[in-house]
Amino acid sequence: MLNLEVELLQLQNFGEKTYNNIMKDFKILVTRKWPKNVEDKLKDTFTTTLNENDEPLSEDQLIEVMQNYDAILPTVTDKINSSVINCSDRSVKFIGNFGVGFNNIDINAAKENNIIVTNTPEVLTDCTADIAMLLMLGVARRASEGEFHVRKSEWSGWRPTHMMGTKVTGKTLGLVGMGRIAQAMAYKSHFGFNMNILYFDPYFKDEKVAKKFSANACGSINELLEKSDFVSLHCPSTPETRGIINKDTINFMKPNAFLINTARGDIVNEHDLIEALKSNKIKGAGLDVYDKEPFVPTSLTQLSNVFLLPHLGSATEETREAMGLRVFENTKSFFSNKPPLDRVV
Repeated sequence: MLNLEVELLQLQNFGEKTYNNIMKDFKILVTRKWPKNVEDKLKDTFTTTLNENDEPLSEDQLIEVMQNYDAILPTVTDKINSSVINCSDRSVKFIGNFGVGFNNIDINAAKENNIIVTNTPEVLTDCTADIAMLLMLGVARRASEGEFHVRKSEWSGWRPTHMMGTKVTGKTLGLVGMGRIAQAMAYKSHFGFNMNILYFDPYFKDEKVAKKFSANACGSINELLEKSDFVSLHCPSTPETRGIINKDTINFMKPNAFLINTARGDIVNEHDLIEALKSNKIKGAGLDVYDKEPFVPTSLTQLSNVFLLPHLGSATEETREAMGLRVFENTKSFFSNKPPLDRVV
């Protein structure tokens, strides 16, 4: 246990002023710009270094942070890999990730070095599901194409066959993964658009939850792809799921089906998806995440049958503040020698 932690335990009962003084002894760094209210709470509680320029940190800069701070608060785009974690003279003992996913962190390396890692579950469920709904509706109804025509003054007026899209109401939605976000999308789709819900998730066993929106399980991902008009990805990025949507699995999809991804970009083989979209093997895709963010291939951006967003899943004022406050509470718990609520390792 840190000497400061021992001192904290001994002095917590002596009043708020003493407790605050001890917390100020802990140095933390926030890798990107966060909502102001959260940054203010962090500054008031700890000795906090902020990223005022909001520029991503290089690997060398991340290593320097690991050597000079007690905690680092990264986002899902900061690569806290084994080289960063295993650096010499490391002083960081806590990583509070701003995001529900944590595939940006080498969890095994953190565990081997006794570094506590937390994430921010639950608070971004509805807003991410809302974006999945937006992508589904947007690509089906050709919304980005329509907006482009209006902005470029290329719209020549209403006509019966102009930009006809695909009806969403009453269609079949297949969910790959059945976690919180998938469940929220199932609820919105079933009760809002009368959609039939299918899901594939070998780890999900709660049939009572599935019955809430009349969802039916599929025995394999291929079965789900064959039966779905819309396929929405909601699984984490793991060795098991990376590249799970590829040339072979896409061949099981209907030619008039759409793929939606708000999970992680590397779940999809981007090259295979682009080829499928070009050759009309599937009708379209709505994407909020990409394999090599922020890079998006021009061969994808030039397609007309895609609806593309820049990783906006949780991007509402309310949700981003809630995520930051969740990190703050996890950090405060750790340095108060209490178990963080959202510990993942």
